[in-house]
Amino acid sequence: MKYRHILFDIDGTLLDSEKTGVVSLQKTIRVLLGREEPLEKLYPYFGIPTPEAIAMIDFVDKEEATQTWETYFQEMRSFIQPFEGVDELLSELSAREDCKMGVITSRGHFEINEDPQFMDRVHHFDTIIGAEDSEKHKPNPDPIFAYMERTGAKPEECIYIGDTIYDSKCAEGAGVDFALINWTARDNSHIPAKYYAKNCDDLRTIIEL
Repeated sequence: MKYRHILFDIDGTLLDSEKTGVVSLQKTIRVLLGREEPLEKLYPYFGIPTPEAIAMIDFVDKEEATQTWETYFQEMRSFIQPFEGVDELLSELSAREDCKMGVITSRGHFEINEDPQFMDRVHHFDTIIGAEDSEKHKPNPDPIFAYMERTGAKPEECIYIGDTIYDSKCAEGAGVDFALINWTARDNSHIPAKYYAKNCDDLRTIIEL
């Protein structure tokens, strides 16, 4: 294989959690701030650490907003599912001896451990880097640096697969190749990437399975 370390984001990359995330945020804003925000305006808050997203919105009590968003997110968690073909791809990769698999996510480890959909698939991964594992978070490259420090991986051995500009900038800053997975019809052509993928077959070709 071309890459010895295959790194994945979780939300919007492996798991279809985007709508759950933004709808629960929409409800949080409605309840705490008394206004209705269109979902399209809230997508930029998806894929970054919750405290950072909350800090960008004019909530008076940031802690209350964080807890409220998490509560609503948990209530809607049953709608989260893996994208088509993800389970088969992860099984193929984890069965190989010539590569290691990792996760680079903005979630905290508590959020990771409380997610039954991800925990059903956690056995595929050798290393998980969450929000607590680096001082700075995506789009800063520190999370990937933390992975490389922990595993001894070199930049040229890694590919990071994600779905947002935050993932792209994180990979670029760390000097690793980036594959943008776009499961939706949304135009993501403005996001820099070495590779562009629409499905798991595209990812297989990119990582040369």
